[in-house]
Amino acid sequence: MVAPPDDDVLWARSLHHTHGGSPALSGLSVGVRAGEVLAVTGPRGSGKTTLLHCLSGRLRPDEGEVWFNSMPVHTMTALTRERLRRDRFGWLGPEPHLVPELNVWENAALPLLIAGAPHRTAKRAALEWLDRLDIAAHARRRPAALDRPRAQRVALARALVNEPAVVFADEPTAPLHRAEGALLLRTLTTAARSHDITVVLATHDPETTALADRTIALLDGRLAGSPAAPPAAGAGAAGPGSSGPGEAEGRTACSVSV
Repeated sequence: MVAPPDDDVLWARSLHHTHGGSPALSGLSVGVRAGEVLAVTGPRGSGKTTLLHCLSGRLRPDEGEVWFNSMPVHTMTALTRERLRRDRFGWLGPEPHLVPELNVWENAALPLLIAGAPHRTAKRAALEWLDRLDIAAHARRRPAALDRPRAQRVALARALVNEPAVVFADEPTAPLHRAEGALLLRTLTTAARSHDITVVLATHDPETTALADRTIALLDGRLAGSPAAPPAAGAGAAGPGSSGPGEAEGRTACSVSV
């Protein structure tokens, strides 16, 4: 086992993962520096969502190592990884996945409430982020009363409310019109830089990548231009016409899980 570089908040080495026998990640290695906004690009099925899920501890890779601040995420128990996601990570996907029984500010405050923060503290923090996203006027409404752009702003507030070390954003502007998507990304990147939050952003949009400090491109589960890696032990070979990783997984995973 090799220790990660000191200046990398996230570091992954030789990641292999399969979905239904098809390779999703094929020996991928990547490091993310503290405070960096990293864009991960590539066509659908290239492994973007799977990489974010492995880096965030939502998935355990079949082979390879994932480190967060020198802690080996790949050897953590499911409960420890769940606590890590709750306390240190934020998640923003293409669907807001708000809890319909909760109002807007309660949805935004959810990570703090689950972590046991005092009700007044959690509400204050949620309202501050909702105000920055120009949606505080809707704080007492239920999600059903919001349109998609406003619901996605609430999801962003929820991802930022506990000032996480890392925010993982998986195609967060996919369902939004250009202007709304630009507003969301500007808020995310501005908040990240002002609060020293690292962002790992999966996208296929060139305008989105322009906001990042650095961009990496994936193809067939590895860095574009890298030689093909041997399959992980026990991994089935992809048959003709089989697709890469299930990018839809990131679309169905509930973003409020912590």
